[in-house]
Amino acid sequence: SVLGSVLVGMPLFAWAIDADQVPEAKRAASGLHLTATEAATMKLANPSKVLFIDIRARAEAMYLGMPTLVDHLVPVLDFPEMWEWSADQGEYLQQGNPHFVADIEQRLRQAGLTKNDPVILICRSGVRSNSASGVLAFHGFKQAYTVVDGYEGDKALSGPEKGQRTVNGWKNAKLPWSYKLDSKKMYVD
Repeated sequence: SVLGSVLVGMPLFAWAIDADQVPEAKRAASGLHLTATEAATMKLANPSKVLFIDIRARAEAMYLGMPTLVDHLVPVLDFPEMWEWSADQGEYLQQGNPHFVADIEQRLRQAGLTKNDPVILICRSGVRSNSASGVLAFHGFKQAYTVVDGYEGDKALSGPEKGQRTVNGWKNAKLPWSYKLDSKKMYVD
């Protein structure tokens, strides 16, 4: 596999990025940051001891696909039944998932894990997972990691791809993902 050669001889959790190397807007209160490649490596190194959660909205997973290594989709924000447009933000408004922490705790128990075990969170670009890892840390999760470059990565600041998410991230690193979603991983409230 692409990551198989990376795993040889590497300690399990030697992948975390120093906070000073992370853009301030993506620095998590948990202090635990991974790149998409590091997240994949961590999950592949010990799949039953790491919980990997996609926290994007259900519509994002449905239309954009999701990492195949993810254990569950648990949105931290999602679209309400009646979508409302925000002219100020230039996007549809989302609402917080009031059960987010409890949903993660439930999935930890189902996996036979505890709040002391690693939980990796991924969103589109690393902003929501940054906040969500801080929320989990506040609720006693000892290893709540954020994927700083997210599923789609950051926007190019210049050149012909300016404004497009082509800089980094899960998909741009050519890590395993699919449009075909596994119903056992999907969020149903």
